[in-house]
Amino acid sequence: MSDNVDTTLAPLKVGPPTSLLSRILENKHLGWVAFGIALLAPFVTATPYALNVMTTAAIFVMLASGLNIVVGYCGLLDLGYIAFMAVGAYTAGIVSKSFNLPLIFTIPAVLVMTVLAGLIIGAPTLRLRSDYLAIVTLGFGEITRITANNLSVTGGPSGIFGVPGLLHIGDLDLQQPAIFYYVTILVVSAFVLASARLRGSRLGRAWRYVREDEDAAEAMGIHTYKVKLLAYIFGAIWGGFGGVLFASHLSAVSPQSFVFLQSALVLMAVVLGGMGNMRGVVIGAIVISLLPELLREASVYRYLAFGILLVVVMVFRPQGLWPARGLEPERVDGTKVDPVLKKRASTKGGTR
Repeated sequence: MSDNVDTTLAPLKVGPPTSLLSRILENKHLGWVAFGIALLAPFVTATPYALNVMTTAAIFVMLASGLNIVVGYCGLLDLGYIAFMAVGAYTAGIVSKSFNLPLIFTIPAVLVMTVLAGLIIGAPTLRLRSDYLAIVTLGFGEITRITANNLSVTGGPSGIFGVPGLLHIGDLDLQQPAIFYYVTILVVSAFVLASARLRGSRLGRAWRYVREDEDAAEAMGIHTYKVKLLAYIFGAIWGGFGGVLFASHLSAVSPQSFVFLQSALVLMAVVLGGMGNMRGVVIGAIVISLLPELLREASVYRYLAFGILLVVVMVFRPQGLWPARGLEPERVDGTKVDPVLKKRASTKGGTR
């Protein structure tokens, strides 16, 4: 190697996985395998309780995939994400009850309201960063819940009950537990696939640059404010559609369903699964939603056991169960290297 090349600034080699387990985990057909398992699950157990738990887990995956756009892709810490789910659920419930429509016909209204919610909440707050952004989003989440708790159009503390089902045509009722489960799986799979495709798009790369270094991204010509606002709007749309599925699943909407704990659980699913990796986020959402049910035999101690298990996992696996892989390599052109950069690179090299 030539003496005028500084190897301390050489790009990290990120190649194809070498081990058998890595090749299996990175296989592009793994998503189809998971989709097939979800479709076959009711053939293993189709009790009302099992279908209810599996449908709830699928809706939770939907929410986690939406929050992953905001937190995992763009690096925006959102502690009030459940507010978008509330907007979608209440919009669907109010419109369907007012005009006696199936929930499927409320989707245009839900789309408009969630985009507006993303703009109203995101436009004044996304100029903030880190802890300040987290505090403001937490406040907006609580404002949304308290507002729904005090308005007559939302039913106040009692909420909205008797929400019509998704669609009923002749003998076909999409609200039947088994049919609704399959509809939920199809919808959630489409949104998860769309979220994964966004990661590899030009916008997804801009999100990643903003997450890594917002100042450097802005210096390179990326309009960071618009990019962050788009991430927030996409996340709002995902949360709003999750709210439609939630309202249809329970046939009721109430403020108690949108407390801060729900936002924390969705964020926990993203962090536990591996921020930025959609496959890991899906795994994290399934673990967070199913683990309390699997620990139900522990009675009053199940949430204690749930918390202990989460702490243990995060201590031994802080990067998540399935972290994102393949950071883009750094590129250095020319033979002369800035001494400051050289010193910084050597310092980083010594800490690896």
